[in-house]
Amino acid sequence: MNLRRVKAVARKEFIHVWRDPLSLTMALATPGFLLILFGFALTLDVDNVPLAVWDQSNTPRSRELVSRFDDSRYFSLEKRFDNYRDLVRAIDSGEVMLGLVIPRDFAALVEADRDAPVQLIVDGGDSNRATIAIGYADAIADQLSFDLSVERNHLRGGKPLGVPLDARPRVWFNEDMESRNYIIPGLIAVIMMVIATMLTSLTIAREWERGTMEQLISTPVRPGELILGKLAPYFVIGACDVLFAVLMAEFVFHVPFRGNLALLFGLSAIFLIGSLAMGMTVSIVARSQLLSCQVAVVATFLPAFLLSGFIFTIDNMPPVIQAITHVVPARYFVTILKGIYLKGVGLDILGVEAAFLTAYAAVVVFIARIKLKKKLA
Repeated sequence: MNLRRVKAVARKEFIHVWRDPLSLTMALATPGFLLILFGFALTLDVDNVPLAVWDQSNTPRSRELVSRFDDSRYFSLEKRFDNYRDLVRAIDSGEVMLGLVIPRDFAALVEADRDAPVQLIVDGGDSNRATIAIGYADAIADQLSFDLSVERNHLRGGKPLGVPLDARPRVWFNEDMESRNYIIPGLIAVIMMVIATMLTSLTIAREWERGTMEQLISTPVRPGELILGKLAPYFVIGACDVLFAVLMAEFVFHVPFRGNLALLFGLSAIFLIGSLAMGMTVSIVARSQLLSCQVAVVATFLPAFLLSGFIFTIDNMPPVIQAITHVVPARYFVTILKGIYLKGVGLDILGVEAAFLTAYAAVVVFIARIKLKKKLA
């Protein structure tokens, strides 16, 4: 390994990147743009669920039930109807997701200390959101039932009602239960996986298409030196992207950071090396810029988005898919970022993920070195 030759290749690649300001600007600006786009558009919070009501009772008791829903941040009262057909049409058209139907004898049943059923019609097209909304509705109904029992017992002069089970949850790591605090760290990992791979997916293929690969082959530069030299400028760009993403997470999205900053950047550097080397490998094998770019997107974005645990919980996947996720490097980096950001843990907890990430980087760099041969065919 001759450092002078590595430096010469790196200088050549730096000059090429600098002379292409459009590509440089896109490489630096794209992560920020994607972070803003997905960061604000992608949310797992279920708030302000649109609700329609048909209150046939129209009594203080029924209005209290409706107000409980309306006052909750989880529901937004959008429509009031006086017939069943219009309520169903509003659900069919997507204007509302839930329909609350209160029967005519609701107040009489409540006053008579009897069960007072109400109907909750739910649009189950989005099953996850519907399940959460039903849980919110059940909680409101249960609380109102308990309050009515307390009120009735007080009027009868009975003893104060006790609560048989008083669960007092304490939320760690994401006290506000904001999905943004969970999404942004994982989103950084997905974006860096895609951007880093695409940055180097065109390097060797571009040399072949422009006919300059023959000149590199005729030089004494060895394959390993060529790979390291070409990776250097893109590593600097990737490091700038990571820094920019971390600053955005702090000052734009206000995601709490509880871990070690040096550990974050150190493990990010390892992940960058592996992702950049993966793009380089694709470029070496494909020898076509268009094909390299397409393969890089398919091989990084889909696995990183779907199989990394970024959005979809890996434990809920079929066993075969769970096994496949172990070869997705973004899985380990997503776990590392969430652990450092939200839990403030170190290598004593994240040691296994860090080891897998290091092994991934070493293997991909080795494969790129083996595949790059100084031959015309």
